[in-house]
Amino acid sequence: MEDESQLVRRSQQGELDAFNQLVERYQGQVYNLALRMLGDQALAADAAQETFISAYRGIKGYRGGNLRSWFLRIAANSSKDMLRSARARPAVSLDTLDLAPSATPRSHEESPENSALRQELGREIGQGLNTLPHDQRLALVLVDIQGFSYEEAAQTMGKPVGTVRSRLSRARQHMREYLRGRPELLPAQFRLDV
Repeated sequence: MEDESQLVRRSQQGELDAFNQLVERYQGQVYNLALRMLGDQALAADAAQETFISAYRGIKGYRGGNLRSWFLRIAANSSKDMLRSARARPAVSLDTLDLAPSATPRSHEESPENSALRQELGREIGQGLNTLPHDQRLALVLVDIQGFSYEEAAQTMGKPVGTVRSRLSRARQHMREYLRGRPELLPAQFRLDV
């Protein structure tokens, strides 16, 4: 497997094959970020495609650093642009994202009631994400869903770590308040009245 820096250098020289190898390495992460930001598979695929087109056009200006963060920053900006456009009507279906908290891994023995509650909670979390401002949603997705460190999220967002922490804190508080309004969907360990 070729070194990433060699692929970048070759890409900067116009070698499409080298750039395609970089796309293969990062396409899953770019698509997943766009999907979580946009909540629609078709829009996420469009945003991922736009990301790599923009990256290909801009690779000559890439000055080094964390390539993953560079790609994801472009993806975040593409997603933001799509949300602004008239084409984007975010309606997150988290059935495919499976973000619902679960104390134990799902098994084939999950009751129909628990499955329905988990799916409904996933929909509510998606709707809650859609109520967040873009910058808070991006911070929440990067850190809490994608598992980025604060530093990686800051690089991706192009913001100081303190700003990321602040936006993440506000996003988490908003989501707590949002879900407190739907206590019937929360597992017992997360309910305040239990």
